[in-house]
Amino acid sequence: MRRNLSWMYASCGMILAVWPAHAASIPVCAGPTEIARARIVRVEQNGALILSDGRALLLEGIRLPLAADKAPRALVDQARATLLALARDGLVTGAAVPPKQDRYDRVRVQGFTETMWLQQALLEQGLARVAIVSDREECAADLYRFEAVARAARRGIWANAAYRVRGNRDDWRSDVGSFQLIEGRVSRVVERDGRLLLDFGTDGRSGLLAVVAGEDRRNFRRTDPVSLEGRTVRVRGVVQDMGGRPQVSLSNPAQIEILP
Repeated sequence: MRRNLSWMYASCGMILAVWPAHAASIPVCAGPTEIARARIVRVEQNGALILSDGRALLLEGIRLPLAADKAPRALVDQARATLLALARDGLVTGAAVPPKQDRYDRVRVQGFTETMWLQQALLEQGLARVAIVSDREECAADLYRFEAVARAARRGIWANAAYRVRGNRDDWRSDVGSFQLIEGRVSRVVERDGRLLLDFGTDGRSGLLAVVAGEDRRNFRRTDPVSLEGRTVRVRGVVQDMGGRPQVSLSNPAQIEILP
């Protein structure tokens, strides 16, 4: 059985804090309450939850099916409809850690109703994937675990060929510009022009490159990417074309899962 490990994070869901007495249990990793018992009026195309007072919440750490990721329209609509139904199950409480807002002033939260953790519900139904960004990784180990449940059961998106986990030898050209999960063996880690390159190829000319930009290397200061040489890992991110090779940018160690 595969371990779903974000490289350096132990599961934080074992210690629970409850707010308020009748609400769903909020894990400590989610941070303190930022917005309490808010009423949701709609869900936008990007999954943002719009409150009755006009504010917007983004569910941190997940990515709903999007047309940009080649998701079938039925899955895009199903995910949004399910999120709206879940949010309307009760008033939504949002917990957040800094930085709490994006550049559009949307509040980035772990979302909870009285009965559920919204991220967990969507991931376990196979209606979202874990997507870790550079400046936030709260509850990453828990989110990976929830996703693994749905992936193993082939629920929702995981029953669709567009969402299969890619391998290093796949034809990646149709994936450029889309968010993907890719598994493979890291053959070597090299430094070039201030960047770290995790090379999944065997000849230095083909195969996946996972790249840590110079400005993101500080996020890896407690890790040693060289230790990944020879290891089989799963990385996730938007696939780009780098001189004829597929490339995924890594800005956070939690984008990497080490596999047996």
